[in-house]
Order: sequence, then structure tokens, then C-alpha cells
Amino acid sequence: MIIGKKVILREKRLSDAKDDYKWETDHELAHLDASPIVVTTFQQYLSDYTEELGYSHPASQRFAIDTPDGKHIGNCSYYNISETMGEAELGIMIGNRDYWDNGYGTDTVTTLINHIFIQTNLSRIYLKTLDSNKRALKCFPKCGFTICGHLLKDGYSFTLMEIYRHQWQKRQAEA
Repeated sequence: MIIGKKVILREKRLSDAKDDYKWETDHELAHLDASPIVVTTFQQYLSDYTEELGYSHPASQRFAIDTPDGKHIGNCSYYNISETMGEAELGIMIGNRDYWDNGYGTDTVTTLINHIFIQTNLSRIYLKTLDSNKRALKCFPKCGFTICGHLLKDGYSFTLMEIYRHQWQKRQAEA
């Protein structure tokens, strides 16, 4: 477990499937994530989910986001891990709308960045977020990310952001 100020990041487990299915079949959340909506039945989703939990993925680390009282509110990950390039991509989704705009996303991102830079040799974390995702565009700079470009892909317009280890270290020293 990785403990933040407002969140606990933990390994994914089978009991998360119900929430994840709900979130992955939600049109608004799929749009915010620029991903296709899940259209399978819950039974098929659960079967695939169970199988996926059994695999280890060296190029990604996935976590559930819980509140301190154990409420599963979302997921985060770092993936496309390249030891050679010294970088990884970060992703986050607060699926439970009751926890939007209350600092849970910011604490999750900060907690995950701290974990990555303390536990790995990676020197850069990057992400992309939709230009229309106003909450994300406010959250990521608060966590130290800076804009490094823009991308048009599959009809979506993304803002690209990054943070380097030396920037994170400077923020830690100032805190």
C-alpha cells in the first residue's frame, strides 16, 4: 500500500470489478478518458478481469485508489515503462463522482509521483489529457507537471505534460 494524505493506493483485487465495470460503462467517464465504452456483459467483463489480475505486467503498475476508510473511488497506473528511456506514462481516473473536486485526484497524482521517483530509477513521467478535461488541466500542474506539447489523435485533442525527477526533487526540497 502507498499512503497519501487523502488516499491509499493498493493492488487491484477482484472485488474492484463491480466499480470498474460501472465506471468503464459510463459514457461521461469514457469520454474524459478518450476511451471506448465497455460493451460486454458484466459476466464476460468479470471473466476477463479475473484473468487479467493473474498476469504480471512488467511495463505497467496498476493501483486502486481508496479513501482511508476503504472506499474504492478510482484507479491509477503508470505504464509504458521504459527502463531504457527512463520514463513512464501516468494515468488516473476518479470514477466516483462524489470525490471529484475535493483534492483526491491531486493527492493521488502526487502520491503516485512520489512512489515512482522513490522506488524506481525513472527520470521522467509523462501523460496526456484531453484539452476539454478542465479538472485534469488544473490538477496536473498543481502536482508539478508542465505542458510539453499537444497531440491530435483519433479525433481528440490532447495536452501533453511531463515532470522530471530533478523538478520533483526541487519541489520536495521546497516543501
